Amino acid sequence: MQKKSTGQPVWIRTHALEALKNIPVSMHCWQGDDVIGFDGAGALSGGIQATGNYPGRARTPEELMSDMDKALSLIPGTHRINLHASYAVFEDGEWADRDKLEPKHFAKWVEFAKERGLGIDFNPTLFSM
Repeated sequence: MQKKSTGQPVWIRTHALEALKNIPVSMHCWQGDDVIGFDGAGALSGGIQATGNYPGRARTPEELMSDMDKALSLIPGTHRINLHASYAVFEDGEWADRDKLEPKHFAKWVEFAKERGLGIDFNPTLFSM
């Protein structure tokens, strides 16, 4: 049996990648911008370890969507995206507190997902931001 540096036989890795093709993997929105979101809440506080300030993080919904496209193109299988309430997309001059969010604030995400055949999971943002 051929082995590589992981110590796992090649057939095990191959089987795992084949199995992954049938398991929907949900990519969390915060993976692209270190949990800062787009609702203008600012820097994180209250003990959360993410800072929202790593170099190259997505600064706009469009940048995050582009980054997700790239990542998803490299990950085999079916995909979903996981959105937190803090990733609402507002038009210029518009803003709503999280208890006033409406489906229209996520319309661009729905369009993004539909165009790519992605499912969407939604989470409220219930931690310090």
